[in-house]
Amino acid sequence: MKKHSVWLLGGTLLLSTTVTAEDQNFHDALSSGIVSGDIRLRYESVEQDNALKDADALTVRTRLGYKTGAYHGLSGLLEFEDSRTVAGLDDYNNTLGKNPDYSVIADPETTEVDQAYLQYTRHDVTAKLGRQVITFDNQRFVGHVGWRQDRQTFDALRLSYAPASDLSVDYAFLNQRNRIFAESGDLNSKDHLLNLGYQTPLGKLSGYAYLLEVDEGADNSLDTYGLRYAGKYGVSDVDLIYALEYATQESEAAASDFDADYYKVEAGVGIQGVTVALAYEVLGSDDGAYGFSTPLATLHAHNGWADQFLATPVVGLQDASLTVSGPLAGGKWAMAYHDYSADESSAAVDDLGDEWNLAYNRSFATHYAAGIKYATYAAGDSAAGKVDTDKLWLTLGATF
Repeated sequence: MKKHSVWLLGGTLLLSTTVTAEDQNFHDALSSGIVSGDIRLRYESVEQDNALKDADALTVRTRLGYKTGAYHGLSGLLEFEDSRTVAGLDDYNNTLGKNPDYSVIADPETTEVDQAYLQYTRHDVTAKLGRQVITFDNQRFVGHVGWRQDRQTFDALRLSYAPASDLSVDYAFLNQRNRIFAESGDLNSKDHLLNLGYQTPLGKLSGYAYLLEVDEGADNSLDTYGLRYAGKYGVSDVDLIYALEYATQESEAAASDFDADYYKVEAGVGIQGVTVALAYEVLGSDDGAYGFSTPLATLHAHNGWADQFLATPVVGLQDASLTVSGPLAGGKWAMAYHDYSADESSAAVDDLGDEWNLAYNRSFATHYAAGIKYATYAAGDSAAGKVDTDKLWLTLGATF
C-alpha cells in the first residue's frame, strides 16, 4: 500500500483505538459483525483483426471481508481481494507488461486490501474514512468497475447527509484512485466529488460537480458539472422508462485548456418483463482536439462491451443504441446494438463503427450465478486505431 494512503488507513486504526470507555460493549460490536465473501471464476477470450495474438484468460477472483457491528454509531469494514490465473491459461496482455504481443485482458494477478474503512453514523449524517467503494447514479461518471476482477475503489473521506427520505447530499474527497490495474496502476489524486439527489414521484433528479486532479505536479484539472433526471412510470401494464442528462466539462492541461459537453437522451417501454430502450449519447469534442472524459466511470457499462471507447476519441463520440432485455428460463437475457460516429465529423473521420452485444445470466441454488456474454465490434471506415474485435466471457460465481 502506498505511503500517501497511510493517513487514511492509519486514521481508521487510530480512531478505532480511542473507543475504550466500555470495553465489553466495544467487544460485542466487534464480535457480532458479519463475514462476507464471493468467488468469481471467469473465462475471457479476445480476437482482434490486427497483429496481436488472440488472448485467452481463465481467472478466479476471491473476496473476503468482515464488517463489525455498531458501537455508538461507529463501525468498520476490512476486506481483501485476490485475483489469480487458473490452470496456466494466461495467454493475454495483463496491462502490466506481461505478453505484450497478445490482446489486452485487464485482469492482472494481484492481492490487495480492497476496502478498509471506519464509518460513523448519527441521525441523518454518515461519515466514512478509508478505502471504499463509491458510486453515483448510473456510474457514468463515478463507479466501481465491478466487471473486472480487480474492481476500482478510492482512498477517501465521504460525508453523506439525508435530511429527508427524498433528498440526499454526498461529498467525497479522494486521496487515491485504486484502479483496476493492481497497485502499480493506482494514482495519487486531489479529487472533490459532490452529488445532490432529489427523488420526485416521476424519477430522480441529480446535480453534480466532479472536480478531478491527478496529483503529479502538473496542470491537469478536469472539472465536470451536470444534471440528470431518470425514472420509470407505470401506465396500466406498461412501464415508461426515460432519462435526460447534460454535463459540461473543462480540462486544464500544461499548454492548453479544453471544454466539451455531454448529453444523453433515453426512452423505453417495459411490457410483461420485456424492456425495449432507445438511447442517444454524445461525448462532445473541442474542435477535434479533446474528447469529453470520464476517468472514474464504470466504462464497461457504457458504449458497448467490446470496450473500444474506454478513452473518448479526440473527435468525440456519438452512440445511438437499441437495447432489448427480458426473462428466460429463470434468468435474464439482454441484447444491444450500438452505432458509433464522431461528434466532430469530417471527410476523414466520421464512421466509428458499430457493435452487437448479447448476454444471458441466471442465478441458482441461492448462492450461485452463471452467465455467458458476447460482444462483436466492426470498425468503421474512418475509425482510426480501431479494428474488428470479438470478445466472449463465461462466468461462474458464488457468494457467502
